[in-house]
Amino acid sequence: MARVMIEPAGYGEVDRAVRRAFELFSVDLAGKNVLIKPNVLRSSKAEEGIVTHPAVLSAVVRQVESQKPASIVVGDNPGLHNYGDNQACFAETGLMAAAGGYYENIGDDPVQMSFNPHFMPTVGVSRQVLDADVVISLPKFKTHGLTVVTGAVKNSYGILPGAIKARIHKAAGSPERFHEAVVDVFAMRVPELFIVDAVVGMEGNGPASPDLRDIGCILAGDNAVAVDSVIAQMMGLDPARLRFLQYAKEKGLGDFDPETIEVSGNLETIPDFKVPPLGGEALLHNESIQDLITRRTEVRPRPDPELCTGCGTCVEQCPVSALSMDDTDNLPMVDEETCIACFCCQEMCPEKAIQLA
Repeated sequence: MARVMIEPAGYGEVDRAVRRAFELFSVDLAGKNVLIKPNVLRSSKAEEGIVTHPAVLSAVVRQVESQKPASIVVGDNPGLHNYGDNQACFAETGLMAAAGGYYENIGDDPVQMSFNPHFMPTVGVSRQVLDADVVISLPKFKTHGLTVVTGAVKNSYGILPGAIKARIHKAAGSPERFHEAVVDVFAMRVPELFIVDAVVGMEGNGPASPDLRDIGCILAGDNAVAVDSVIAQMMGLDPARLRFLQYAKEKGLGDFDPETIEVSGNLETIPDFKVPPLGGEALLHNESIQDLITRRTEVRPRPDPELCTGCGTCVEQCPVSALSMDDTDNLPMVDEETCIACFCCQEMCPEKAIQLA
């Protein structure tokens, strides 16, 4: 039987709740390489409730440090808007300071891995995610226009750097298929521990809604399906109606049935909590969001001849060998059919000579 913790907390007293999570869900961190992955959707202020609050990240870092791991990495890949500008997102949200010097840009060195061919044959996954002995996921208690709930399972979508996330959005074509794609990404590297920032949650048309709710707790668990089931119940939803939970159970990743979950704490339904339509239409038929996804998947790297020195770093770093040097002008050329729009070339260019157009 899976266990999920619900512990009362405010941002000024979050250490106690985080410490309780580590006590209930014992993970051996001594001598291990640990990755801590907050939810960093985009640049925003902490008080907007869009990202994992810095107080939660800071408390988790302190707990991990106390167990003497071999290494700590704090990182995430932002959402569709940011073109891999991870560092700026962490700085503006306050998560850079909260990372305690352990921040790394995990978007600049993806590893190609086999994926569900119904979407695409391979995807790039951040190397630091794959190299970690232990992954600690720090989701935010939020709604989402396509998956309805964005929590423990959906937070793993950020292991994909660059525009791959947008390409999967586009390839899915329907809310149901996107639910399944999210689970397929999650299954590539299942985290060992989940600590959810539910001190202030988000309702309405998330994951960047202005509608916030004071919930006042930290959730934790070592099974994402169980954690998301509890989140759904708190939102007033039947977890059995969420396709991503159904699909995760089908794949043997956990059970959403409340009868199979032991709750440590007080599980109460939040009164009048606003959720998106269960069919996911809130984002699927939002023209501005779909236009953004289309533009994101069509953008390609272009060299600025005034800045490019022809050093070849971009060619060396391209994970799919989509770049080559033009012998005529000594500038990189892109094979648009091969390019997966991960933008590693832009992030690794020492002269900042790669533009996106």
